[in-house]
Amino acid sequence: MSVVLLERPRPGVAVIRLNRPEVKNALTTEVRHLIERYVAEITDDDEIKAIVLTGNETVFAVGADLKEQLGRDVVGAINTFTTHALWRSPKPVIAAVNGDAFGGGCELVLQCDFVIASDRARFAQPEVNVGFVPGGGATQRLPRMIGRQNAMYALLTGTPISAADALRMGLVAEVVEGDALVRALDLAVQIASRPPLAVRQIKEIVRLGLDAPADVGLALERRGWQLMFGTKDLQEGIGAILEGRPPLVRGE
Repeated sequence: MSVVLLERPRPGVAVIRLNRPEVKNALTTEVRHLIERYVAEITDDDEIKAIVLTGNETVFAVGADLKEQLGRDVVGAINTFTTHALWRSPKPVIAAVNGDAFGGGCELVLQCDFVIASDRARFAQPEVNVGFVPGGGATQRLPRMIGRQNAMYALLTGTPISAADALRMGLVAEVVEGDALVRALDLAVQIASRPPLAVRQIKEIVRLGLDAPADVGLALERRGWQLMFGTKDLQEGIGAILEGRPPLVRGE
């Protein structure tokens, strides 16, 4: 069976599932290549409107497979493949986290648009404990998400962060009892039912605006607002509200 599974459990929704339970979903080059491939496949599939990234019911991913790292030299490290495909995807990506999301696993979470965590989930960047510097985006995305103080604490101590603390810091959007995937799928279906052109514009504006001056971000937002007046879905949405009926979303 593949080390990463692509599933379509509900209309308009794809699930990318890490599938190495015997090693707590440790990440290898093969895993990263498959994530990259599946995101590209989903991007080209107009039927899919939202993505959920998950592991299994007891663990998300514990980080890089250390057996693959052992004996690697600097040239090997330079040539090592990593992926930021989830971050770059034009379609919304939700992380559903059960159990531990450590190291590279947490860095995959940081690429997602928001996170649903089970109450037993934990998050950590423990690379410093074995002499690593994070290599999948944590030094840049974590401070932007939870602030410099919290990020430096996580990066320099490697201390696991509970789901409750992750919620307090802003690392996760919701904490649920039981399987986080259930709630994540419900939200993915909700997003998939929304006008897709508006959804894509919102994601693009937020992502590009994060590292731009405020005036640039506001200009991007204004332009996105203007563009929606060229869509049939906006006119349908306004008409549906005025007529007291559900809108018929066409993606046009």
